[in-house]
Amino acid sequence: MPGCDDGRVRAAWYDSTGPASEVLVVGELPDPQPLAGEVRIALHASGINVGDVKKRAAWMSRVSIERNEARSEMTAGLPLPYPRVIPHSDGAGVIDAVGSGVSESRLGERVWCYGAQSYRAFGTAADYVTLPSALTVGLPHEASYEVGACLGIPGITAHRALFADGPIDGRTVLVSGALGAVGSLAVQLARWRGARTLATGRRPEQQQAARDLGAAEVSSVVARASSTASAASRRRVSTGWWKSRSTPT
Repeated sequence: MPGCDDGRVRAAWYDSTGPASEVLVVGELPDPQPLAGEVRIALHASGINVGDVKKRAAWMSRVSIERNEARSEMTAGLPLPYPRVIPHSDGAGVIDAVGSGVSESRLGERVWCYGAQSYRAFGTAADYVTLPSALTVGLPHEASYEVGACLGIPGITAHRALFADGPIDGRTVLVSGALGAVGSLAVQLARWRGARTLATGRRPEQQQAARDLGAAEVSSVVARASSTASAASRRRVSTGWWKSRSTPT
C-alpha cells in the first residue's frame, strides 16, 4: 500500500451525481489528517453498499422529484450535500495515526469501520480515511480485511431488524435470503442470541450454507397463504404498483 510520505493519496471521488462512468474520478488527493477524537486508517478493503450507489446516482432525489411529478428534471447533476464526495461508508485496515484525545495504543490496531460517508463527505474509497475513533471496531486477526469491510451497514441493518423490538432469545426468526450480506449476518446474530432461526435459500448448496451459518431449518420457499394471493402479488409487481401507490392494496 502506498504511503502518505509525499502528501498525496489515491482515491475515487465525484463532484456531481450521475452514472458512475460519467462522474467517478480516480486520482490523487491531499492525505487526510485526523482531527481531535479521530483516527486515520490505512485501508486494505473498502465495502460498497446499495446506499453508496443510490447517493452517487442521486436516487433519493430522483424519487422525491418523481413524487412531485417533475419527471423531466430527473437528470444527473442534482445538488450534492458536499462539494466533493469520496464514496463508501464501510472499510477495514490498520490505524496509522490518531488525533488528540485518542490513545496512542490504538496505533497499529486492525479495525473495521462504519459511517465513514454517512453524513460525512469522505468515505473509504481511498488509501486512507479519517473518522471518529468511536466508528472503528477491532478486527480479530482470524478475520480478513475483506470480511471486515462487509460488516458495517449490513451488520447494523441485521442487528436493527432483529433486536429493535427487544430480546429474541427463545423466539423463532425467519430470515429470507439467508446468504445475502444482511441475511447471513442475521442468521448468525439470531443464533448467537438464542433464537430458533428459519431460513430460505433457492439452491441446495445455498440451503446447506445457511445451515452452516446456524439456521435450524432451511426451505427453498416461504409458504404462501393462497395461490390467489400470490397471483395478485405477482400482478401488482409486474404492473409496477409502487409507482402510483404509497401502500399496496
